[in-house]
Amino acid sequence: MNRADDPVHLPGGSSAVDTEVALVLAAGKGTRMRSNLPKVLHPLAGKPLLVRVLNVLDEAGFSHPTVVVGYDEARVRQVVGERCHYVSQREQRGTGHAAQVGLDALPPSTRRVLVIHGDEPMIGPEVFRDMLDLQQRTDAAVVLLTTQVDNTRGFGRVVRDARNQPVALPQESELSPEQRAIREVNLGVYVFEAEFLREVLPQLEPHPPKGELYLTDVIAMAAGRVTAITLPGGADLMGINDLVHLEQATQTIYRRTNRRLMESGVTILDSASTFIDEDVEIEADTVIYPFTLISGPCRIGGSCQIGPNARIVASRIGERCRLEASTVEESVVSDDVTIGPYAHLRPGSRVGPRCEIGNYAEIKESTLGAGSRVHHFSYLGDAQVGADVNIGAGAITCNFDGNAKHQTVIEDGVFIGSDTLLRAPITIGKGSYTGAGAVVTHDVPPGKVAVGIPARIVRSREP
Repeated sequence: MNRADDPVHLPGGSSAVDTEVALVLAAGKGTRMRSNLPKVLHPLAGKPLLVRVLNVLDEAGFSHPTVVVGYDEARVRQVVGERCHYVSQREQRGTGHAAQVGLDALPPSTRRVLVIHGDEPMIGPEVFRDMLDLQQRTDAAVVLLTTQVDNTRGFGRVVRDARNQPVALPQESELSPEQRAIREVNLGVYVFEAEFLREVLPQLEPHPPKGELYLTDVIAMAAGRVTAITLPGGADLMGINDLVHLEQATQTIYRRTNRRLMESGVTILDSASTFIDEDVEIEADTVIYPFTLISGPCRIGGSCQIGPNARIVASRIGERCRLEASTVEESVVSDDVTIGPYAHLRPGSRVGPRCEIGNYAEIKESTLGAGSRVHHFSYLGDAQVGADVNIGAGAITCNFDGNAKHQTVIEDGVFIGSDTLLRAPITIGKGSYTGAGAVVTHDVPPGKVAVGIPARIVRSREP
């Protein structure tokens, strides 16, 4: 937990006083999510909501913000790690109480506080800097962030006076009939003058029926010292209140990523059925077919054909590859490789150039040399396979003895016959050959032919 005398990391990663800090409110459960998972840990296009908020703050210069946590605090800390300061809100009594807990943990000399909720990942870093600059120019007690929407989704409205200044942020349950017609909503991001916030937070009154303290009430207490930035973008900027909102935000991120890739020369045949995380890099002239999911830090070379029905997770794919209806996880694939359909590269696979991975083939923690072929219904686990090796249909490495994994080494130019079983640990020497259905339990010397159950050496392999 933060203490008032803890150093606070500020924009640029420095530690100082009399400057601006970021405070993230992330203590609530999020009951409208209908989930035991804390709302801020729900994944949005591959990243938890809170992680996305912290990433944006980092881009804005807040490298180590303070985060108020509460519900399932241990899990939040485990996921997020040590990239922020944590303050515990032991009793969740609303956003006003959370802000009070967080503010008490900041140095008394803090002058400005950027407050954001942990479920608001759609705001860009430049907006935070604009809000801070506006507060500095105007000396406002509060700078709000708002937008105009058709569907208010239960968000609080922005009530303005005759001078068009914000004077109140009533909640959905408190709206008058006239206020319900307002289309301007509060996005829940604020820049506060710290002295003003310290003064008014203890004055907040609880709201029935739960007795919660609302941070939004401080707007009416600011006595005309409120200004706002109204962003275009509408619903695409709003926070996440339930799983419907989460799905809408996910679509927004995927649309942005697909548009960026298409503008860079990637062909996406059906953007609506293509789901690509924003961390993914794809070179020009690659074609992405429908029902493809690419997640995590992936890089795909140019002139590839990916999909349909492909899934790639945290992997690198070379140039001119073809991957159809298959899964590649945490693996590296070189140039000119064909995979699938219905193949599975599990974590730790490394496939050399010009390889072929056939139907229903599976590879795990294995290396495949250049020009080698793994045919349908085959399995390679914990194997080192050389160049120009043929793995026949149905051949498998028996790498697990019930207690430990063992390695199989298959050297260059080997021909593994269909339905061969290789009981690891074992080495199949360069240029050797196994017959169909062989059960190989001992090493095969280079250039030899092994057949039978158990396999035995019958002769040298003819050129």
